[in-house]
Amino acid sequence: MQYRKFEKLGIECSVFGIGCMRLPLLRNPDGSTSYEKIDESEAIRMIRHGIDNGVNYLDTAYGYHGGNSERLVGKAIKDGYREKIRLATKLPVWLAKSYEDFDRLLNEQLARLETDYVDFYLLHSLNKNSWEKVRDMGVLDWLDKTAADGRIRYPGFSFHDEFPVFRDIIDSYDWKMCQIQLNILDDNYQAGVKGLKYAASKGIPVVVMEPLRGGKLASAPPDIMELWNQAGSSRSPVEWAFRWLYNFPEIKVILSGVSTMEQLQDNIRIFGKALPNCLSRDELDLVRKVKERYESKTKVDCTSCEYCMPCPNGVSIPGIFSIWNDSSIFGMTDGHLNRYNKLISDEKDASRCIECGECETACPQSIDIIHKLKEADGALREV
Repeated sequence: MQYRKFEKLGIECSVFGIGCMRLPLLRNPDGSTSYEKIDESEAIRMIRHGIDNGVNYLDTAYGYHGGNSERLVGKAIKDGYREKIRLATKLPVWLAKSYEDFDRLLNEQLARLETDYVDFYLLHSLNKNSWEKVRDMGVLDWLDKTAADGRIRYPGFSFHDEFPVFRDIIDSYDWKMCQIQLNILDDNYQAGVKGLKYAASKGIPVVVMEPLRGGKLASAPPDIMELWNQAGSSRSPVEWAFRWLYNFPEIKVILSGVSTMEQLQDNIRIFGKALPNCLSRDELDLVRKVKERYESKTKVDCTSCEYCMPCPNGVSIPGIFSIWNDSSIFGMTDGHLNRYNKLISDEKDASRCIECGECETACPQSIDIIHKLKEADGALREV
């Protein structure tokens, strides 16, 4: 296992961090699974196997697996494993209605985790609105107080918004770390590589989530595999995705949510070679070509900025375009159709568009939204 220094903190963490939001699930009698029902014995076995093989960073959150992830992690880190790891969890800022809620939620999490402290405590999934809300509620003073009393060691935040918001948050406090979404397709999305470099310039360690874009990059359609194979290596799409990330010396930890022991063991193997600046110019050029091939399949250049929302007739415009793009880029699946059928049942699908044009007036990308919604509806109702 490779490790990287959090220079500002004087600690080292494994480049591979286990993300505990996609743990193995129990199967119901009909073969289906429920996100809340973790296969505890297998999940504990996997987490401890990872720690035994050098992983020392575990990431969870209040809401993962319906609140059961923190409880499971608490069980997994008994028997001496707590002392071997750096534990990260997150404050569900959307549940905080008052300053007093910060303490209440943290204490609930500590009880679930069966520990007296967490190493990294993140304000979860900050965007402009949630950041301004908790900032004005006094969360920064509360973080100082809580770090002083020992319940948390290193305050941080995870992020889902645009770069200017990220920069504002970074500049507002002495953060000990931050967590951003980054992968070969999202280098210019949300905080992006620009945010990675900005945080690093401030001496703030960066942890990366969604390295495989929710698992979508784990397998590749034939034309993408043809490109990867041009390298003449036996690397899987998973290994290429991870290597592109750990090539950045500014990235300290890459979170991977593992659902099977096979995935975990493969990640341990891949991260045994997790050295910065490991990709050659030819390899970086290949990644660029793969990215361009994926992007060529994009149906609509929607950035999910949500300036078009709320739609006066309830149409989930960015949601529809996200499903349509994913189905085109990664191949149409039952999952994409099910996502769209859910919008239909919720009366948020594209057929609800009344062509008022408010969305097109507001769109900074000048997208022909009305026409694109009709195309999306036609494609997603096929099969």
